[in-house]
Amino acid sequence: MLAPRRNATLGLMTSRVLVVEERGTLTERVDAALRRRFEVKRVDVAEDARGEAHSVAIVPAGTRDAGELCRRIMDLGAAREVVLLASSPSLEEAIRAIQAGATDFVPDGDDAQAVVNRVTEAIELSGLARDLERFRDATPEARPFPELLGESAAMQGLRDRLKRVANSDVTVLIEGESGTGKELVVRALHRQGPHSKGPFVGVSSSAIPRHLMESEFFGHTRGAFTGASEERVGLLAQASGGTVFLDEIADMPLDLQAKLLRALQQRTVRPLGSRAELPFDARVIAASSRDLEREVAAGRFRQDLYFRLNVIRISVPPLRERGTDVLLLAHHFIRRASVPERPVLGLTPGAARALMAHSWPGNVRELEHAITAAVAAARYDHVRSADLPSSVQREAPSRDDEAKLVPLSELERQHILEVLRSVGGNRALAARFLGLDRKTLYRKLKAYEGGHDAQDELAAQNRMDPHADS
Repeated sequence: MLAPRRNATLGLMTSRVLVVEERGTLTERVDAALRRRFEVKRVDVAEDARGEAHSVAIVPAGTRDAGELCRRIMDLGAAREVVLLASSPSLEEAIRAIQAGATDFVPDGDDAQAVVNRVTEAIELSGLARDLERFRDATPEARPFPELLGESAAMQGLRDRLKRVANSDVTVLIEGESGTGKELVVRALHRQGPHSKGPFVGVSSSAIPRHLMESEFFGHTRGAFTGASEERVGLLAQASGGTVFLDEIADMPLDLQAKLLRALQQRTVRPLGSRAELPFDARVIAASSRDLEREVAAGRFRQDLYFRLNVIRISVPPLRERGTDVLLLAHHFIRRASVPERPVLGLTPGAARALMAHSWPGNVRELEHAITAAVAAARYDHVRSADLPSSVQREAPSRDDEAKLVPLSELERQHILEVLRSVGGNRALAARFLGLDRKTLYRKLKAYEGGHDAQDELAAQNRMDPHADS
């Protein structure tokens, strides 16, 4: 089951459940359990629900012609999902339910808690399926900052704030956890800002060795220090006419912070070994994954530099606060990672649930790496939960949600091989149990031999009974 916050998002308490009782009967115990959780409507025939939209329809145990009834419910638009209740937990019954078009199947239709659980999951998966369809077919909207993907309130608020400050020249401080996409935000600001035609120069304080940092920022003259064989223009001066991005500014040493503060106030830089001041005209945007106010309080960051940088502060939300943006971003990364020779089209609902359940401590960067790895590992045209990294699977719901998504042909294959195993490999006897003629069974078994697992199973069965065809 998903976390309560996800259930609240889907509005399970107000979901409408339709019970269609054509020749079937829903027990009062199951009815009472459903009514405690959902808004329930019971009808005698499917046509009585024409024109009404329900989250899930239930076909009770004992219903004859369940397949036809499921199809009618779908054709009438009475519900998007159909849960079929049964009276015996048999694989044959499950196959018939899938053939009928049911979304899910409850082997014991009198088990009130099992019915409620399956209906709840059908509603959750229905919501995820709608999200997946929407995200799979989504195209970038004609709006500011189209590169900042996301439909959550947090991302809409971020884009609104960026829109208000994009055309100004003021210094901006970007805050956010590691991996949230701070540099993407900065580049979007640069492209929309008044210096968009100028250079974009990014520098991370954590990526430059301490002894080279001053030279990188401010430049140096030839012979300023050992190894300075030629003059170098610093990054601040290189950014003139454009934008300079000071990433992980909290990692800058205190003595260099003082020189940076002076440069920002005077709008000039003095290269190492030079007495001349060089002007620079660049928009300054700084970013930090650490709380600069705490760094100031701890004495690790200059308060005056903090005030100088913190003219406009913008926070980039962590991925865990962005709801179904996780799925939108996942589809974006799937499209990027998929190759024409073996295309991957999207996510199964089971994989989507796993992504939604994960806390994403590494944020968007972690999601991108997870999807790239999953696409490389995918055996089918959709990423399944089993394709995702183990760290994501560990937080996924314990129930195997992919079982419901196995193609009917694969479920049939499993059933045929299971029957064949149960009769000791005797194909003639298996054909009688399955209701197939021998030629049809042999043709199917021959087709299964294309798979290594099926080949091994059939070989084992033949070894077990050398007269299996008799």
